[in-house]
Amino acid sequence: MIWADDSLALASGVGYHKAMTAPILVFDSGVGGLSVLAALRAALPGLPVVYAADNAGFPYGTKTELEVATRTCALLGRLSERLRPRLIVIACNTASTIALGHARAVLDVPIVGTVPAIKPAAERSRTRVIGVLGTQATVRQPYVDRLSAEFAADCRVLRHGSARLVELAEAQLAGQTVTAADVAPELAGLLDQPGGDRLDTVVLACTHFPLLLKQLAQAAPPQLGFVDGAAGIARRVAYLLGPGAVAAAQGEAPPGRAIFTRADDHVDALVSALKAFGLESTEIL
Repeated sequence: MIWADDSLALASGVGYHKAMTAPILVFDSGVGGLSVLAALRAALPGLPVVYAADNAGFPYGTKTELEVATRTCALLGRLSERLRPRLIVIACNTASTIALGHARAVLDVPIVGTVPAIKPAAERSRTRVIGVLGTQATVRQPYVDRLSAEFAADCRVLRHGSARLVELAEAQLAGQTVTAADVAPELAGLLDQPGGDRLDTVVLACTHFPLLLKQLAQAAPPQLGFVDGAAGIARRVAYLLGPGAVAAAQGEAPPGRAIFTRADDHVDALVSALKAFGLESTEIL
């Protein structure tokens, strides 16, 4: 499921041109949102994009709801004033499940958020046992209860919160080697629960986790599949932008920008990976 404004009104003439060239802002606490950016690039390759990571507040998954909501809204406010984006994607399950409503209340820009892909997981499951693998903050949210009740009422829904997978995804993009053995203990957090032997579908409920899909698949039993919401986000963004913007975004990708909230060695180590995602320049907010 994806939250978003119902419409994106674009003016005609000069205003329309400015709207068409205004960037999409993709926001996360770290590099997890790059999995969403990849889906956006695949669907809309010519879309101007600015990627913003709140690495000074990383990780969000171990913070309180108040901390996440306060940081998310404050930073999106600053970034919106500076960049004038035509649309914001909160490419972070934790920030979306906690702060999206607050952000939409204070910002005059369409916002697309990310929540656990429980509906498609339930549709795919044959055993009727699915897992939600996210951060500690995401898996405890009442929104997960509501999604489970609405879309997976006949399923057993297991949950596990992992800060370690977030760290491993960040480390991998910084050039470190991550193996199936590294991720296996986190997957065991689901598989070792009662009913875990019948688990056949896992929701990757943190945008960092698809970056480790290869290792997770290697560590998983043969019957286990994984789903995430990145492609759905890209479809929703395309719908909100409208046919004209989608047609214009099929050309060559313009150089993207990455913005971080703190300069440190980790950001320096990410430069090569960021360029692989089309983010050619890096700056500090």
